[in-house]
Amino acid sequence: MITVHHLNNSRSQRVLWLLEEIGLDYEIKKYERDPTTMRAPKALRDVHPLGKSPVISDGEIVVAESGAIIEYLVDTYAPALKPEAGSAAHREYVYWMHFAEGSLMTPLLVKLLSDQIGKAKAPFFFKPVIRQVARRMRDSFVTPELDSLFGFIESSLGGREWIAGDAFSGADVQLTFPLEAAAARGGLDSRYPNLQAYVARMHARPAYKAAIERGGAYGIVGS
Repeated sequence: MITVHHLNNSRSQRVLWLLEEIGLDYEIKKYERDPTTMRAPKALRDVHPLGKSPVISDGEIVVAESGAIIEYLVDTYAPALKPEAGSAAHREYVYWMHFAEGSLMTPLLVKLLSDQIGKAKAPFFFKPVIRQVARRMRDSFVTPELDSLFGFIESSLGGREWIAGDAFSGADVQLTFPLEAAAARGGLDSRYPNLQAYVARMHARPAYKAAIERGGAYGIVGS
């Protein structure tokens, strides 16, 4: 049986979702973030040297990184959840699988960091400088980059229900997490109706709801 080493409010939520979509039996070993540092506990290093989540165990096989886990599960147990190899849809599938973390998550993380820097405790005479640096990060890089990326995805979803081809796929699972993060605190708003409708469709899927029930509270959604 597959074991999901599940960290609250993390990318491992989409692994649970995919397992529910596939209909595989699995068990969850839950870990909680440190309330101060928000980092994963050291116990995860017993599973994988980097001590991060998600990680799955499938017998003797251990797979880390959410994208690699999704590819492993789809290739091994649900090849129907990816388009036919060599097709235009498959090329899109591969692209969006890499885009989600390679292009979209980076500026979202920079935004999170700049927001935290701007709110950080500091001597009063340093605060104006710190806030100015954080504001410049957002204004000169983060906001324009996110606007460009959101606009690109918005256009790509025009007239289609799924991100790659005519059917739900692993790429939809991979892309939803950064879009949830963007909707919560990254500027994804009513300017992007296709994106908002897309995320709503993902949230309405029975397997998504079942994964939330199994995994527990998911603070990224609606936070």
